[in-house]
Amino acid sequence: MTRAEVGLTVTHRRYVPFSHAHYAGNLVDGAYSLAAFGDVATEMCIRTDGDEGLFASYSDVQFRAPVRAGDVIEIEARLVRVGTRSREMEFEVRVVGRGAPERGESAADALDPPLVATTARGVVVVPPAG
Repeated sequence: MTRAEVGLTVTHRRYVPFSHAHYAGNLVDGAYSLAAFGDVATEMCIRTDGDEGLFASYSDVQFRAPVRAGDVIEIEARLVRVGTRSREMEFEVRVVGRGAPERGESAADALDPPLVATTARGVVVVPPAG
C-alpha cells in the first residue's frame, strides 16, 4: 500500500563542504545538486512506499545560479504525479546561506529570499505493492 500523494514534499538542508569545490571561486559542480536530488527522492520513496526506490530519469535540469563551497542549501522534492510504480517529482536547490568573506573569514549571510540554484524533474520507480 502506498502513501504517495501529489503535493507531498520532502526537504533537506545541508552545508556544502569546501572538499566539494571543483572550480575557481569555490564553485561546486552541477552533479552535487543532482546527488542531493537523489537523497530527497530516496527519503520520499521511503516515506511513501517503504522502499528506497530507483531513479529512472531526470528531465528539464536547469542550473540557474552557482552553488559554492560554504553555502547552506535547501533541497526540496515535491511529488507531482503518482503512477502504479512510478513517482514523478519536481526538485529545487535553494541557497539559503552564503559566506561573506569580504566582511571576514567566517562571516556569512542568511539569504532572504533564497537563491534558486538548480531545478529539475525526475522519475523514480518503486516495487509493486504487495
